[in-house]
Amino acid sequence: MIVQLCWKSTLGNSSEQGVKHLTKHIVAHPMSELSKEVVALLQYLMPGFLVAWVYFGLTLHVKPQQFERVVQALIFTLVVQVFVTLEEWLFISIGEMTPITFGQWTDNSALFASLITAVGVGILLSMVVHKDIFYTIGRRIGITNRTAHPSEWAGVFHNHKNYIVLHMKDDLRLYGWPRVWPSDSKTGHFFIISPSWQYSDGESQALDGTEGILVDTSQIKWIEFVKPPEIEYVEETTPGPYSSSC
Repeated sequence: MIVQLCWKSTLGNSSEQGVKHLTKHIVAHPMSELSKEVVALLQYLMPGFLVAWVYFGLTLHVKPQQFERVVQALIFTLVVQVFVTLEEWLFISIGEMTPITFGQWTDNSALFASLITAVGVGILLSMVVHKDIFYTIGRRIGITNRTAHPSEWAGVFHNHKNYIVLHMKDDLRLYGWPRVWPSDSKTGHFFIISPSWQYSDGESQALDGTEGILVDTSQIKWIEFVKPPEIEYVEETTPGPYSSSC
């Protein structure tokens, strides 16, 4: 990036002047210093990138653009640093007030604690998003109508775990349980278990010898979610000590 900027700044001059300007810039800022700064920056942002890696690996959210990733890494790094500071205070306090000691708190201790904390923050954030905790509270108090799911597609499949009917583009209908469903409505496959074909006359053909069917989403027009059957509870009376069942 530095080389590109320096070269673009010399487009109006001759090529010889551009080479001289670029050479002076490299001499003034040797690569060793630049590499040290880059390594230091990456080490500082590593906990934030680790949180983001765990979070996007466990959720259906799509990774943002490069600039937004760096911004997220900065925010996550700040959160991790707050936790690490509290951990440092806690361990030092335990060592001062009790005979239990864990050794000296060094830079290596801070690095190890930041990595472990980053993994924990990523897992905790994934659980909160998966269970839609923050947005559920927000909807209850009336400050938002949104959900934590990345799309309506993901939200419906997460909240409605029912049998479905896939209506194909060739007018075929496939009934079954979606063991696997794609995170994107435009790409991916369904894996339907306990499948059966349904026909327009109301008849159905169960595929008893088939464990499951893999269906491409590009072949589907729309999806029908089957309402679960209502279970009727029959109250049973226990015969008393003097009653008879005869």
